[in-house]
Amino acid sequence: MTTPQTPTGRLVLAATPIGDVEDASPRLRRLLAEADVVAAEDTRRLRALAARMGVSIGGRVISYHEHNEAGRAGDLLEVVAGGGTVVVVTDAGMPSVSDPGFRVVAAAVEAGLPVTAAPGPSAVLTALALSGLPSDRFCFEGFPPRKPGERARALAELATERRTLIFFEAPHRLADTLAAMAEAFGPQRPAAVCRELTKTYEEVRRGPLAELAAWASAGEVRGEIAVVVGGDVDRAPTSTRDLVAEVLARADAGERLKDAVSDVAETAQVPKRELYAAALAARSR
Repeated sequence: MTTPQTPTGRLVLAATPIGDVEDASPRLRRLLAEADVVAAEDTRRLRALAARMGVSIGGRVISYHEHNEAGRAGDLLEVVAGGGTVVVVTDAGMPSVSDPGFRVVAAAVEAGLPVTAAPGPSAVLTALALSGLPSDRFCFEGFPPRKPGERARALAELATERRTLIFFEAPHRLADTLAAMAEAFGPQRPAAVCRELTKTYEEVRRGPLAELAAWASAGEVRGEIAVVVGGDVDRAPTSTRDLVAEVLARADAGERLKDAVSDVAETAQVPKRELYAAALAARSR
């Protein structure tokens, strides 16, 4: 006799337009109409978006934001475990990318429940593509720290990063942040300020950090902003001896050798296998 299996639903992270409503995918429209529960960062903004899309939300709508996401994750997963579809949306872009979503995904993975995504607009990737800066390797750093001292330290740690860097920033902090970046990365480091992407007043301003900092401080800048900064590609490559010394120093401090090699190799953009072999050889001497 076959025992009936408990129906299992799914958790769906659904990307919403970052500006132009026409960027909404047909799949997003269908999910909003058919989902049992839609967990939204701002329920009023979701309903306004649905109205502009001409979609009637078929299921229950609940708020799911940074202040309640940990507590509500269990409730959402109960729906999934019972066979329902839960769709998570944020105000704009892809959930969990500098927005709510990570905690419920982590909880779903731990519980063995299905998780998928309806991909779509992303401010991070759109800014990177429009910046004109190298896009083969990049890293997303989110919002820089608000306090000047903490921001300066965080940027100093990224000064030798060779990958293209992407940040979000609030309009009223943009001028100070660009000035801090010019100080940490150098005034001539190429960058781009991407504002109001896909919206009516979209603007991408490109130039050296010092020039962009002067522009931002000269007048009020409004809208949603992403800042893209070129990596430290002009710095002379670090020698293998220096990299091995850094790996061994971190290993002597208690870090696993493989972890130290992986991190140093990624930062220096050198093959992990070669650096690991060199570290083992140096250790055996």
